[in-house]
Amino acid sequence: MTKGMIICVSGMSSSMMAKKVTDYFKEQGKDIEIDAMTASMGDDEIRTGDEDIFLISPQTKMYLETFQNTGKEVGKPVVSIPFDAYIPVPMGVEKLAQLVETNI
Repeated sequence: MTKGMIICVSGMSSSMMAKKVTDYFKEQGKDIEIDAMTASMGDDEIRTGDEDIFLISPQTKMYLETFQNTGKEVGKPVVSIPFDAYIPVPMGVEKLAQLVETNI
């Protein structure tokens, strides 16, 4: 199974997006699971977590460079989510799913 993590300021909107994208992958027959967490734990999770990709929410961009540097240190992709892929409607969910598949 491939695992991804959305890192967000509070984790609320990201939890909803994570569930919708995970459901989308299941509907497509793909074994990809996305979860969500707060930015305060992001650096440690990138270093020690078992996720294959980390996705930085639009409202957490101030941490993007720090998280990308940590990702480079441990060999894990850290990708910024564009606003149009962070909307809990089918178009946004599909764009976020494409972003994940492109970067894993």
